[in-house]
Amino acid sequence: MKRKFIAVAASISLIFSGFNFVGGNEAHAESLKDKIDSVKEKQSNNSSKQKEIKKEIEKIKHNQDLLDAEIKKLDNQVAETENKIAGKEKEIANTKEEIDKLKVEIAETKERIAERDEMLKDRVTAMYENGGSVQYLEVLLGSKSFGDFLDRVFALNEISKQDKEILDAHKADKKALEEMMTEVEQQLNELKDQMKELEALESDLKAQAKLKNELLSELQKEEEHKHSEMGKLEDESDLLKKQQAAFEKEMKRQQAAKNSGSSSTPAVGNGMFMKPANAPQTSGFGSRWGEQHAGIDLAKGGTVPIVAAASGTVIKSYYSSSYGNVVFIAHYINGQKYTTVYAHMRNRLVGNGASVKKGQQIGNMGSTGRSTGQHLHFEIHKGDWTQSKSNAVNPNNYF
Repeated sequence: MKRKFIAVAASISLIFSGFNFVGGNEAHAESLKDKIDSVKEKQSNNSSKQKEIKKEIEKIKHNQDLLDAEIKKLDNQVAETENKIAGKEKEIANTKEEIDKLKVEIAETKERIAERDEMLKDRVTAMYENGGSVQYLEVLLGSKSFGDFLDRVFALNEISKQDKEILDAHKADKKALEEMMTEVEQQLNELKDQMKELEALESDLKAQAKLKNELLSELQKEEEHKHSEMGKLEDESDLLKKQQAAFEKEMKRQQAAKNSGSSSTPAVGNGMFMKPANAPQTSGFGSRWGEQHAGIDLAKGGTVPIVAAASGTVIKSYYSSSYGNVVFIAHYINGQKYTTVYAHMRNRLVGNGASVKKGQQIGNMGSTGRSTGQHLHFEIHKGDWTQSKSNAVNPNNYF
């Protein structure tokens, strides 16, 4: 009986313990499910945030593209206005020269008229003092014949007529010159007014370009001269393709020069390369603002010519949204490839594939592209130009 009781008790205990075990598994399963649901929710939230961030990035890039297009438009308008101003300056200079010449002619004419007036006044005074009739009596009495008398009277009349014609001609010349002087001065005043309008337009355009660059800088959250971003050219593949062709052309050109016995690189400057602009350096090569500055910046106001730092072949000459007006040149010096870059120029005077000589002007310093102040960004690459700019070297070591 006792054994039976123990067996029943044991069975009951197992049953209850079994109930407890099942309940524990269910609680553990619910806990895992909650954790999985929580992870899925976080993943979903992260995915949503990533999509939002991606949309924001796309929006920023879109805004950057719009601003780049606007900056390019403003750069072109500024260049067009500057060309108009240069034309007006030449017109004003020519008009001033014309006015100076007219002033000299007017002065000479006035002097001749004054001398003629003085001479005629002396004649009139003499006639008045002697009496006009007396002169004719002297002519009459002094004549040998009536025919001689008529000849003398005719001669006097001709002299008087010529004097009057000369005087009238002088007065007419003076009047014409004065009218021309007035007309030219009016033209000069009009040109000066147009010049002021053009200068005001140029100032307004540059102010707008500066504003766009500031907005672009806010979008980028970086400085406008951050050349790691500026180097991201829109058509890199086209540039690399043209680069290979330019180096091949440059090598052929140098070989032809060598065969002809002429020097391929004229002796301009003391170093391998010459400074591309007569301007002080405002930024050097190396680390800047936590980024690698792959070149140097030269800055100066006014019209500053930009020249080729060495003889070579133009790889590409075009407008870039980042570099503005930029020229890439391939060089082959002492068996070594070099590439130079000239960015932010006001204009470009050489085209793709052109051969240039050391010291030859290729443009003027400007502030086109992603730039808020006139300067030249200049790079030297020992070898090919690459997107990473791994071949960039300090230009100051090559001047």
